Amino acid sequence: MTQVQLLEFPPAARTSLVVHGGAGALPSAVDPEFDHACRDSLRAAIHAGRHILDNGGDALDAVCAAVTCLEDQDHFNAGRGAALTSEGLPELDAAVMTGAGSAGAVTCTDIARNPVAVARAVMEHTPHVLLAAPPASMLHGWGCRTEDPQYFVTERRRRQLTLSSSRAHRHGTVGAVARDHSGKIAAATSTGGVTGQLPGRIGDTPLIGAGTWADDTTCGVSCTGTGEFFMRAVLAHDVHARIRYAGMSLPQAATSAVRDGLEARGGDGALIAVDRSGTAVVAWNSPTVWWAVASGQGALVGGDRSTEALP
Repeated sequence: MTQVQLLEFPPAARTSLVVHGGAGALPSAVDPEFDHACRDSLRAAIHAGRHILDNGGDALDAVCAAVTCLEDQDHFNAGRGAALTSEGLPELDAAVMTGAGSAGAVTCTDIARNPVAVARAVMEHTPHVLLAAPPASMLHGWGCRTEDPQYFVTERRRRQLTLSSSRAHRHGTVGAVARDHSGKIAAATSTGGVTGQLPGRIGDTPLIGAGTWADDTTCGVSCTGTGEFFMRAVLAHDVHARIRYAGMSLPQAATSAVRDGLEARGGDGALIAVDRSGTAVVAWNSPTVWWAVASGQGALVGGDRSTEALP
């Protein structure tokens, strides 16, 4: 665990988008080839979301497009290649929230190719916020793609179950937060949980306010790290509360929330956030975090070893 670190990015002329690919891995455990692959995927995710925003699309479409892009890769702990339970099976979670207060989430699905699409469907097609393991018939009725559970199981994740320590691969949850041209904010997060977790374990990602939050008057937040700490601190909502009730700026709120909610409790992780002005931040106290942003400074991607500009 490290002291809280923060990157701040000024707002663009009209829109802002920030994505993350997880936090937690020790730098010594990150293979340069893997780091490069993660960065390439983050570039693709930023471009997918940015294309929507640049063409007048809304924040919800942008964050869902970015997260879908990352779920389809096997480098991250989301969608294909997600972490496996102690029984070697996938249990996937996701959530979306709009700044107007609508939210949807899914947990423990082992068939949804893109859990973020299911979370959005729960929000748009049901009166509920969170569903556990909805059946294939329901997903198909919503137009969501399904796969056999073995689609999500990769050899890399199988090997990780045999390791004595999970520290080397504690990363990979993905998320995105955006502010669109009309000032609307949205957030989305997707994960496979923790390697070797007990079947049925649920982390912070699908719990609105813990790992995912959005409010047009304050900010949108997506979190990654050891979920139990984020749940106990209701961390994503805490960033919003510090802005709304304590009058903090987004950088102040993000830094203090990570410090008080994670560092002071012995936890580690990261969050990304965008406020109503379009200012974007990445805040973390974990050894590493992968992120990319499109803001007033242009498009950048960062991770274990360096930060680089995107075209």
